[in-house]
Amino acid sequence: MHSDTSPLDLLRSVTLSGLVEEEILRGIKSGELTVGAKLNEIDLAKRLGVSRSPVREAFRALEEAGLVRLEKNRGVFIRDLSDDEAAELYEVRAGLDEMAGRLLAPRVTAAQIAELGTMLGQLESTSTSDGISRYFELNVAFHDRVVEMTGNATLLGLYRQVVNRMHLLRRRGFSLAGSSAASHAEHRAILEALSTRNADTAAKAMRQHVQHGFERAQAAHHIEEEATTRQP
Repeated sequence: MHSDTSPLDLLRSVTLSGLVEEEILRGIKSGELTVGAKLNEIDLAKRLGVSRSPVREAFRALEEAGLVRLEKNRGVFIRDLSDDEAAELYEVRAGLDEMAGRLLAPRVTAAQIAELGTMLGQLESTSTSDGISRYFELNVAFHDRVVEMTGNATLLGLYRQVVNRMHLLRRRGFSLAGSSAASHAEHRAILEALSTRNADTAAKAMRQHVQHGFERAQAAHHIEEEATTRQP
């Protein structure tokens, strides 16, 4: 028994499904697609100019990545992460960030320190009141660049997978008063730690930032839950 699908057709299908995945991920990152949002297979296919097959493939891949849930006879929805899942993601990310700091510090160049400093300047000049999407984008870009600078492609790939899932938690923590100021101070501490070229110092600063971020996210989430409970 053989398939009528040619290698070219298969490659085209994989490429198209990848494009659909990227579009959905872009929507999650930008906040256009929020937790619980339903993804319409037909609408996506029409909007992106593809058949429904690559859309279905993209849905399956995103389900495996932990970004959507497929409910029989109901459809596909953007996932909501439980508190336990959020804690696990932060724990894994803390370990990856710690590793990145440990790898990068001994080899970081003056040019790289300057580049990261410029990125922090842009981030600090963009307050959450200017738009949480832009603030979040710059924040993610800074950390991604730190990991990318390690030159470890495997670490970068794993890190991006974790961060993609953490986009589902994107609004937790930013609603707390003073959270952006605290985050800025921690970013500066990371840059200073990297400047020492000391692996242990940089690793500690990276891990502490993630741990503090988790604490802010927890506090914000509890406030949101209490507000929801009090609503009539």
